[in-house]
Amino acid sequence: MPKTVPNSTAPGRLPDAQRRALSFGLGLLPLLPACGGGQGGAAPALPAPAGDTGANPAGTTTPGVSSPSAAPAPAVQAGPVPAPTVQGLVHPGLLHTAADLQRMHDKVAAAQQPWLGGWNQLLAARRSNLDATPYPLEVVKRGVAGDENYNQMIVDMMRAYHLALRWKVTADEAYARDAVRFLNAWSSTLKELGGNSNLFLSSGLYGNQWANAAELMRTYPGWAREDVARFQKMLLDVFYTRCHDFLANHNGTETRKVTHYWANWDLANVCGMYAIGVFCDRPDITAEASSYYRTGRGNGTHDHSVYYLHPGYLGQWQESHRDQGHSTLGIALAGMLCEMAWNQGEDLYGLWNNRLLAGAEYVAKANALAAPAPDYTPYPMPFTPYDGVQGPGTAVAGVFNPRPCWELIYHHYVGRKGLSAPWSQAMAEKQRPERVDGGDSPGLGTLFFTRDPVPPARPSGLSAVLSGGKVLLSWWGSADATHYLVQRAASPGGPFTDVAQVTDPRTFTDAPAPGSWHYRISAVTPQGERPGADTLRVAVPGELWLHLPLAGDAQDASGHGRHGALQGGASWGAAGHDGGACLVLDGSTGHLRLPDGAVSALGDFTVAVWVHWDQSVVNTRIFDFGSTDVAYMALSPRDGLDKIRFMASRNQFWAEEKVSAPSALPTGRWVHVAVTLSGTVGTLFIDGAPVASADGLWMAPYQFGQTTRTWVGRSQYGGDPFFKGRMQDLRIYSGALGAAAIADLAR
Repeated sequence: MPKTVPNSTAPGRLPDAQRRALSFGLGLLPLLPACGGGQGGAAPALPAPAGDTGANPAGTTTPGVSSPSAAPAPAVQAGPVPAPTVQGLVHPGLLHTAADLQRMHDKVAAAQQPWLGGWNQLLAARRSNLDATPYPLEVVKRGVAGDENYNQMIVDMMRAYHLALRWKVTADEAYARDAVRFLNAWSSTLKELGGNSNLFLSSGLYGNQWANAAELMRTYPGWAREDVARFQKMLLDVFYTRCHDFLANHNGTETRKVTHYWANWDLANVCGMYAIGVFCDRPDITAEASSYYRTGRGNGTHDHSVYYLHPGYLGQWQESHRDQGHSTLGIALAGMLCEMAWNQGEDLYGLWNNRLLAGAEYVAKANALAAPAPDYTPYPMPFTPYDGVQGPGTAVAGVFNPRPCWELIYHHYVGRKGLSAPWSQAMAEKQRPERVDGGDSPGLGTLFFTRDPVPPARPSGLSAVLSGGKVLLSWWGSADATHYLVQRAASPGGPFTDVAQVTDPRTFTDAPAPGSWHYRISAVTPQGERPGADTLRVAVPGELWLHLPLAGDAQDASGHGRHGALQGGASWGAAGHDGGACLVLDGSTGHLRLPDGAVSALGDFTVAVWVHWDQSVVNTRIFDFGSTDVAYMALSPRDGLDKIRFMASRNQFWAEEKVSAPSALPTGRWVHVAVTLSGTVGTLFIDGAPVASADGLWMAPYQFGQTTRTWVGRSQYGGDPFFKGRMQDLRIYSGALGAAAIADLAR
């Protein structure tokens, strides 16, 4: 650890007590209380927080935030002026906005809890003490035993970050000058990241936090413009290049098994990329990061990191079967990314019906402990089998990791949005005030992210799918709800009747009589009943969801408007099963595209189609519904074992769930093919007769979300052959048809 020089003995400096108006935690005043509620006792007056221009180091002051203290600043050296802020990027706009910094200043100045406790955690970490010596390195190494030095950079990175924060909250320019000293020392020295593949963790974890520290200092007049430009160059040359390379190539596994790397590897580099893009005024880089989180192939995307949605929106985290230290790090990283994007006007938090909150609630519950020490009894957790990076996983691994990552999650979804997040709330309250993290993330969320909450929201995000022939409901709750009423009606306008009272988890399985039913959720609160924002219709036992006769057009005859579109070498021909027109696929480029998300609202389902297969080749597709080659559900007429196979996976081909018939699909004649899923049981039918069935198919269509490559006759894998032959009468049902109904379709 770098050696520090005591403040009071620094040559040429006045004693601290004479030099600074504020002296929290420096030995001149005792640390203020870190516990208790309300506003607490009186505190010394703080100067206004150091100003933010909202533009560049020469810009104008952002309204509502005071200018830096009047003490003279060092002369700004002559040099090239950085390019002006690109339109659309907000500064400061990473983890801390001008409003956030103003709030920290005001709450600490008023000695309000819990902010004051969070402030004292920052002081207790002693990374913001003055006059420590930077120890920059030319090459930072991580991952080679006996040849690592990255911890030396972590200490200096944290010092720069904490000094910058202390300047912002107190307006004492001594901290700004020290923060600049650390930033300049490293930008003048660092040339390369080294080590084994762990260097890609360095690029993301530390590129992110260096950029956050620098973003706080970008408006300080004492940071010379050429020094700002040099720091930007360091971030781009040393950190961004590695972030980009990892997300593009995954250390050589991109084209083989991109899911070889855990979610944290992706998330670290997406965070680093996003933060660097903002500080360096590069919206193209922030867009690259955001696009990857939205639509990338690796485990760190918003959908793949939350592997499976259990009832009640408990989202199984991709690393849950590994350990809780890495699972909580994933929540910290995803939360930071979403917060930085939010501060730039982009809502990544809300993707796929608050997918991140589902993952956070799962990880939080797994760490909350039903019984604390010494028993350490975890809550029983639902778990879907997972096979991937670390072999088969059958249960959550490990219990209780105290990583300080929960305040950010809690205060967005509850404080900003008014939703209920009981498990994230429990973890936040258990660790409040949040301490400093050890270097992988900043921690200190109580100081950073606590805000006065908005009014509680109505229940929202309702989903209702058939599962095992029953209606499975899940929803997001209200922050102040004591319990929820599940309500059902025969028409969308009601009247609605209460069918169940639910607390947690926010899920219910209903078994109504056959018919068409409408559901809503109502929150019961101390202020009264609050009806939900959503009403959903479900037909029991099911209904025709999509029907493309494929007899000269791709129009949906079901009345739902889910029309198809011919792609590539697809055309219309004669000699269909019924003697009329049919779809012809050329085996080269021809396929049929269904609307995005055509099956994304389905649980139990049936797909049935007439097929005339001209050429028996391995790994072609009758249908393949997905968005990438990582997550898909597909029907292949002949797999590598010469069997017709229905398969589903959310982890590339590490662990396909499947049901296989004894032989491949016949060629040279019309065959009726159908596949059904009821709960977790899949069944294959050939010419109206069941030929194979298997349990353990967890991935119902709704687990894949809004699929963007919902294809007939084409595989998600670019190297697989296209289907060559003809098709007619494609039907998709909500619900699993029985054997008699499928036999009727095959006549």
